[in-house]
Amino acid sequence: MTRWSLDRRLASETLAMADLPLCRLLLRNEHRFPWLVLVPRLVGVRESFALAPPDRARLWDEADETARALSARVKADKMNLAAFGNMVPQLHLHVIGRKKTDPAWPKSAVGWDAPAVYAAGSAPTWWRPLVRDLGAIDLPKEEGV
Repeated sequence: MTRWSLDRRLASETLAMADLPLCRLLLRNEHRFPWLVLVPRLVGVRESFALAPPDRARLWDEADETARALSARVKADKMNLAAFGNMVPQLHLHVIGRKKTDPAWPKSAVGWDAPAVYAAGSAPTWWRPLVRDLGAIDLPKEEGV
């Protein structure tokens, strides 16, 4: 039996992680935007339509719960949820809190500039409270790969 693992590119672009019932919750290493990534912990899934109906519903429930909690924590003006990109075949959803004051507004936060990473050893102050809000299990980064 094949064991689930996080795509190495996703792991390299993230700073912290936690587990929800279905998804691994990742904090993208980009300090200009409150940016999370949800990855269903299911082997070989590349597209949301490939999920069994209960897993597809759970994925969208977790995306909505995550977006709601992130929006409240960071006081976002708009939430962006997207499954995009071709470099990482593993199914993943981006959940990005946008503010009218962010440097890319109103354009996409994706691809407009190279990521501006957090200072070494730091994470945003909202990360751990958000993990608690979601009832997620906080994981050490090294467990994520």
